[in-house]
Amino acid sequence: MKTHTLLMPLDMHLHLRDGVMLENIAPLTAYSFSGAIIMPNLVPPVTTREDVIAYKERIMAAVPNDFFEPYMTLFYQNYTREFLEDVRDQITAIKLYPAGITTNSEGGVSSFDIETMRETLESMSALNIPLCVHGETDGFVMDREAEFMSIYELLAQNFPDLKIIMEHITTKAAVDMLEKYPNLYATITVHHLLITLDDVVGGMMQPHLFCKPIAKRPEDLDALLSVALEAHPKVMFGSDSAPHPKDKKESCGCAAGVFTAPIALQLLCEVFDQFGKLDNLQAFISDNAQSIYGICPEFKEVILENRPFTIPDSYSGVVPMYAGKTIEWAIENVE
Repeated sequence: MKTHTLLMPLDMHLHLRDGVMLENIAPLTAYSFSGAIIMPNLVPPVTTREDVIAYKERIMAAVPNDFFEPYMTLFYQNYTREFLEDVRDQITAIKLYPAGITTNSEGGVSSFDIETMRETLESMSALNIPLCVHGETDGFVMDREAEFMSIYELLAQNFPDLKIIMEHITTKAAVDMLEKYPNLYATITVHHLLITLDDVVGGMMQPHLFCKPIAKRPEDLDALLSVALEAHPKVMFGSDSAPHPKDKKESCGCAAGVFTAPIALQLLCEVFDQFGKLDNLQAFISDNAQSIYGICPEFKEVILENRPFTIPDSYSGVVPMYAGKTIEWAIENVE
C-alpha cells in the first residue's frame, strides 16, 4: 500500500477558540502538526503581553502530551515601538482584521490611513514581526478580496521591509499579486483547493462549507491550485480551520468557518496525489513556512497511507468538512 511521509507539518493559520472548545479542539491539531499560527480574535481579543502569555498557557494545558508549538499572535492595534519591543519574544506575528469583516473582528481596523498606522508598521518592519492580514473589504461578497488588492499594494509600497502575509487567499487576483511585490506572501486553505461557490450554494445550502472569505469561481480555484501544487516559495498551508458548535452552523445566521483541523493532511495528500504532485507537499505544508517565518518547529513525522478513511460525523460536537464522506488517504502513524 502506498504511503507518504511528512515532516514537521505546520498550520500557518488556525483558530483554537477558548474554554471548552479549546480543550476539545486543540489536541486534534497537536496530534498531527508540529506547530500552528494561532489567531487572536477571541472575545475580548488578544492585545497585551499578558493576554498572549495566558492564552498560550491555556493552549499548552489542553495539549500536554503532544510535541506542539503554538506560534502566538496579537490582534492588530496601533501599538507603540516600546510595546512591540517588550512583547516581541512572545509573538510570531500580528494579525490585522478589517473591522467587522469576520468572526470577532469588531475591534479591527476601520481606516487604512498610512500615517496613522506608520509607527506600528515601521516598528514591526524593524523588529521583523510579520503582518498577517484578513484581506477583504465590505463590498459585494464575491469582490471583497479583489477590492482589497489596492490596500495590499498600499501597504507593500509604503513598508517594503514589512513581511505581509495575505491570509487564506481565494482569488486569481491575489495569486497575481504575489509576483508584484517581494514582501507579499500568502496562506492557502485546503478547502479553497477543493471547492467553489457552487459547492456551497449551487444546490442545497451546505453550511459546513460556508466560510469567509467565501469560495469563489472555478478560475480562482485553478489559480490557487497552480501555486499550491508547485509549492510556490511564497505560499504555505494555513487551514483557517474555524470550529463552531453544530447548532451555530446549522441555523439561521449560519456562522462562517470550515472545520478541517483533524483531516487537513489527509485531504492535502488526496489533492496533491490526484495531480501527481505529492513530492511538493512537504514544501507547501512546512518547508516554505519555515523559510518565510524563520521558525524551527518541533520534530514530528506523520506517515499517511493511501487507503479509505471515513471522516467522522462530528468531533466533540463540531462537524468537519465532508462529514461522513470516505476519502482516499488516512493517517497511519505519528512519531
